[in-house]
Amino acid sequence: MRARDLGIVVGTGTPGPNNAITDVEGVRVGHTTLVEGDGPLVIGRGPVRTGVTMIVPHDGRVGEEPLFAGCHRLNGNGELTGLEWIRESGMLTTPIGLTNTHSVGIVRDAIIAAEVREREAGGVYWSLPVVGETWDGALNDINGMHVKAEHALAALDAAASGPVDEGCVGGGTGMICHDFKGGIGTASRVVASDDGGYTVGVLVQANYGERSRFQVNGVPVGREITAEEVPILPEEPIDGAGSIIVIVATDAPLIPTQCDRLAQRAGLGIARMGGLGGHTSGDIFLCFATGNQGLVSSYKLSDPTLSVALRMLSNNHITVLFEAVVEATEEAILNAMLAAETTTGINGNTVYALPHDRLVEVMAKYRPHT
Repeated sequence: MRARDLGIVVGTGTPGPNNAITDVEGVRVGHTTLVEGDGPLVIGRGPVRTGVTMIVPHDGRVGEEPLFAGCHRLNGNGELTGLEWIRESGMLTTPIGLTNTHSVGIVRDAIIAAEVREREAGGVYWSLPVVGETWDGALNDINGMHVKAEHALAALDAAASGPVDEGCVGGGTGMICHDFKGGIGTASRVVASDDGGYTVGVLVQANYGERSRFQVNGVPVGREITAEEVPILPEEPIDGAGSIIVIVATDAPLIPTQCDRLAQRAGLGIARMGGLGGHTSGDIFLCFATGNQGLVSSYKLSDPTLSVALRMLSNNHITVLFEAVVEATEEAILNAMLAAETTTGINGNTVYALPHDRLVEVMAKYRPHT
C-alpha cells in the first residue's frame, strides 16, 4: 500500500510510471532482508531484523563511468562514506549501499569486492565506496554483526529497474519513523516539458522523528494518532537515536554544485513531514545526475583527450527540480511508513505500523474536500 493507493496526493507534481527512483533511466535497486529469531537479545544470535539496500546509478560500471554528484548534511550524527571525495571531485564513482550503523564497513568492503571480481586478475583498483546507515538497535541485534559480505553482494546482484519494494526490506528492515514502523520508501516526479521533461527520483531509509511532530500535507497526524491509540516503543538505548538517508537521482544535465543544491532540498521534504534534524539524528543526503556521462578519459599517456564536453541545465529552470525533490522526499517517507508492517524484534520490542484506516480518517477530518 502506498500513499496514492489511499487517495493521498503529495504536492502538485507528476510522478513517473513507477513513482520510484528507478524512473530515472538506468537506476536500479536491490535488497537483502534478514529476519531471524524471536525473544530476548543474545548478542551474536539475534533476534535479527536488518539488511542491505543497494542503489546502482546506471547500467555501466560506475568506477569507469562516474557521474556528477553532490551532497548535504542537515545534521551529522550519522555516516555516508565517500562524501569527502564527492565534495572534492564532484563525482560518484561507486554504487550506493544502505544498511545499519554497525554494518557500514562490511558493506563498503563488499562493494569493492564486487568491482574487483569483474576486473582482470592482477589489476589495480582504487575505490571509496558510498555507504549510508541508520540505527536499528531497538529491534535488531545490531552488535551481532549479522550483515555479511554475501548479503551485500546479493543485494547488488538483485538490483533491478521497475517497481521498488518498500517498508521493512533491505536496510530499512529494523527502522522506526515518527514512532511508527519505518524503512525504505521511494517516489519520483517528472517536470514539465518546457522545463526539460526531466525525472527526479528519491529513495529514503527513514528512521527519524517524534510522533507528536508527524504530519502529512500539513495535517497533524501524529497529534491525532496518539501513543494511547498506537503504542510507542519506550526510549531506545541511545536517547533520541534516529536518522534518515536520502538518495536523489535525476537525468537532468547538472554539474556538482547543482547536485549539492538538489540534495539540500531533501531537508525541506523531511521538514514538511515533521522532521527537524535533531542533535542525535544523522540526516545526510546525496544527489547524483546522469545527464552528463563520459566524464573521465583514459589515464593512458597515449590518450590525447584533455577535456570532455558537458551540458549544464540553466539555473533559470532548476527551481522546478527543487520542488520535485521536496515533494518526492515527502512522499517517499510516507510510502516507507505505509508499506512497513508491525514488527517485533529484540526483547519483544514491538513497533506498530501506521494504521491506514486511521490515517485516511484523520486526513478527511482536516481536509474533507480533498
